[in-house]
Amino acid sequence: MKIERFEDIESWKEARKLTNEVYRLTNRDVFAKDWGLKDQIQRASVSIMSNIAEGFDSGANRSFSNFINYSFRSVSEVQSLLYVAQDREYINPTT
Repeated sequence: MKIERFEDIESWKEARKLTNEVYRLTNRDVFAKDWGLKDQIQRASVSIMSNIAEGFDSGANRSFSNFINYSFRSVSEVQSLLYVAQDREYINPTT
């Protein structure tokens, strides 16, 4: 099956779910008051799905590959920021 729209890419769909979860977590309790961390993790999560979409729409395999790499780096950033949130006790390990 040929993918014709970025919305059909499974990794983009998963990134969208992650972004929604990040927004849900960061808009509650004390996490919402830590504006710097909240802003950074929200931006990083949005960057994941945005880079997948932007790379797909470039129309070139090499360019798409580069954008997937950028997206992967943003995944690492979100993961690292979640550790900060855990250390600050905004979330727990199971969250």
